[in-house]
Amino acid sequence: MYKLYSMQRSGNSYKVRLALALLNAPYKAIEIDILRGESRTPDFLARNPSGQVPLLEIGEGRYLAESNAILWYVAGGTPLAPESRMDRAEALQWMFFEQHALEPNIGAAYFWLSLVRGGRELHAYSLEDWMERGYAALQVMENHLRTRDFFAAGQLTVADIALFGYTHVAHLCDYDLTSFPAVRAWLSRVEAAPGFVNMEWKPELVSGEDTGIAATM
Repeated sequence: MYKLYSMQRSGNSYKVRLALALLNAPYKAIEIDILRGESRTPDFLARNPSGQVPLLEIGEGRYLAESNAILWYVAGGTPLAPESRMDRAEALQWMFFEQHALEPNIGAAYFWLSLVRGGRELHAYSLEDWMERGYAALQVMENHLRTRDFFAAGQLTVADIALFGYTHVAHLCDYDLTSFPAVRAWLSRVEAAPGFVNMEWKPELVSGEDTGIAATM
């Protein structure tokens, strides 16, 4: 059984939990609160030197980091991972887009404005850039979805899950999706998928303290 080290409110972590739920794949969830330093302890850094979540433990001593790499791994051999060479490349194209255009802007805004106390004041200088580049990314998505239900292969894939992670919380960090009807319709389609769970849904959780990797408080 997989062990997933993740943070409940992290969009990157949620992407993996959502994929596992859609696949009905069993796993043990271990909550790591990065805001309390639980991803920077020696024990956790021994598992993932980058000190980030999500982190998937595949087997004894075998760990996989980076949310989109984890998505691709768990989806392998399932309908969430396209079979044809072109469809796979298109899915990867949108997953790369998510990491360089969406996550650094909407993801950053969500983290600092919604999760970190005082984050708006700390990063007031960055907000204008996040808004501009985030809206530009949403417009690219809107243009694509005007004639398509999903991002790749004509069906729900890991590309949609990757993009859903932070797009669905954009409204919590000052983004207005009113002028993006195709994006909003796509969000609803993803939410209608069998097995869908929202970010607040909690599997059986094990705290970082129970695994000896939590920060000393």
